[in-house]
Amino acid sequence: MNAPAKIEKLTPKDFASDQEVRWCPGCGDYAILKGVQKTLADIGTPPERVVFISGIGCSSRFPYYMSTYGFHTIHGRAPAFATGAKIANPDLDIWLITGDGDGLSIGGNHLLHVLRRNVNVQILLFNNEIYGLTKGQYSPTSRVGTRSPSTPQGSVDRPLSPVQFALGANASFVARSVDTQQKHMPEVLKRAHAHKGASFVEIFQNCIVYNDAVFADFTEKALVDDNQLHLEHGQPMIFGKERNKGIRLVPGRFELEVVTIGEDGVTEADLLVHDETNRVLAGLLADMPRPDFPVAIGVLYCEPVPAYTDAVREQIEQVRAKAGPADFNALLRGGSTWTISG
Repeated sequence: MNAPAKIEKLTPKDFASDQEVRWCPGCGDYAILKGVQKTLADIGTPPERVVFISGIGCSSRFPYYMSTYGFHTIHGRAPAFATGAKIANPDLDIWLITGDGDGLSIGGNHLLHVLRRNVNVQILLFNNEIYGLTKGQYSPTSRVGTRSPSTPQGSVDRPLSPVQFALGANASFVARSVDTQQKHMPEVLKRAHAHKGASFVEIFQNCIVYNDAVFADFTEKALVDDNQLHLEHGQPMIFGKERNKGIRLVPGRFELEVVTIGEDGVTEADLLVHDETNRVLAGLLADMPRPDFPVAIGVLYCEPVPAYTDAVREQIEQVRAKAGPADFNALLRGGSTWTISG
């Protein structure tokens, strides 16, 4: 009798390919790659059941560096490939990698539909507010005034918020993290993986060549405590080095404000408690303007609703149960047919 094989615990190295990682030195993508590999090792899904699907851009080189299955597809169309792969094989663990240009410009329509359909895939959008691969043109998330080769006098476009886009597309899971936060990011990614449906995670990523330090005001180590609000479901919204700042609703108005605990009679009981099932609250948190407000990090919204893939498979099984085994030969000869003679 053969002895059962011992299953070793997976490590991040089990998900690292033998390909040379070719991003610019100091690029935030290296940190995201490290965080994703750690996440997969913690989750424990065998590499042969994992697929990474990407479009075009710096982030889209990701599949080459993962020792899993992968598709490097065409610009903006990764959601379509991911949808097809998940429907064809629901047991696959599919991760969709995109950037703010690939996902929100040419791919905006495709991203919208994979979210609204709630296809059971994990979507990681690397946001560096610039086009990196094509040498620094402004992107849909670039701020007004951004100078680039395509906007030499400064961008006049109003920028798009990735998480607001996802919420508007009726996404069932929306979260944020930062490339350098190696403890926070894997935990968010594990939450995204556990969610049954389309999980959307915006990752703030630094492009050291074309948009360096664009997020420095809330990602620099010395500034994190005062400029990031780490969300926890069921917990009051507190932040600051002294843990004495918080977010509450303006009395009598449906808008947020920053307050200091201990001033003007404000206590912790006055602060908002995060409810990740509240889509309206998620929208308010996503829209907090810098620098007057901190940046909301973590799970903004999570709604357990049926996944598209499950509904499709269930419908197929219902039809099979009612109609019986399919007869391809009968299908070809059914309905209107013509006999062509010489």
